[in-house]
Amino acid sequence: MIACVLLNRLRSAAAVSCKLTRTDRVRRVASFQRSARFYSAFMASTAPIFRQLFEAESSTYTYLLADTDTREAVLIDPVLETVDRDLKLITELGLTLKVALNTHCHADHITGTGLLKKKVFGLKSAISKHSGAAADIQLSDGDRITFGKHNLTVLETPGHTDGCVTYVTEDHRMAFTGDTLLIRGCGRTDFQQGCPKRLYQSIHKKIFTLPGSCFIYPAHDYKGQTVSTVDEEKKFNPRLTKSQDEFVNIMNSLDLPKPKKIDISVPANLVCGLHDV
Repeated sequence: MIACVLLNRLRSAAAVSCKLTRTDRVRRVASFQRSARFYSAFMASTAPIFRQLFEAESSTYTYLLADTDTREAVLIDPVLETVDRDLKLITELGLTLKVALNTHCHADHITGTGLLKKKVFGLKSAISKHSGAAADIQLSDGDRITFGKHNLTVLETPGHTDGCVTYVTEDHRMAFTGDTLLIRGCGRTDFQQGCPKRLYQSIHKKIFTLPGSCFIYPAHDYKGQTVSTVDEEKKFNPRLTKSQDEFVNIMNSLDLPKPKKIDISVPANLVCGLHDV
């Protein structure tokens, strides 16, 4: 709510700035800065530590969240090639990594979960029980992953694969949607038990029912976009603003090449939740 108020104030200020005197503009900027400082302080006192990390080859986002008091952390969708980078950041921030979570069994890269388990004593892996992949924690709809005073709730959102899940913070401010919902797009449905009808229903019934201001953090982006919101995707996603039948026709007509690493990634990702790759 506070973020929306600030954004609206900024838009209003921009709209009328050309009509204001220099003194008026200075006063408006100062007012906005005071609000921004309040917002930052509010976030700092209540929100988890949060970092969005990027792996360039597969255009994968990895997400680090941690409690500011206990320093307990979770890592979502780690990538094998960037494990050392992630661990360096975790060490620099003085965090203790408790759980490595995957949103699904990935086809375009090998997860870093196995290597992380080798390097971090006591680390647990987690993935949907419907994914067919091995992990210490087999997740079901409604399960919670706790780190300090925070938690992530598991929403089963199949359609891209049978085992896709979305992780939602306890305050419903952030949703980590994996390949289910991308920014102005969605995951493909032509392999790994994909089903366009299930994907459409998962998004509309599980993700689009979250608060409109909830931030959407996907597992991938190929255009340099980093974040969206539920309201944005409901209004502007070119596939998901269509009817279910139209969506199914779109997805069945994509004719995409299969991921380059699928024959390596999927077998590896089925087992590395318990073992090093």
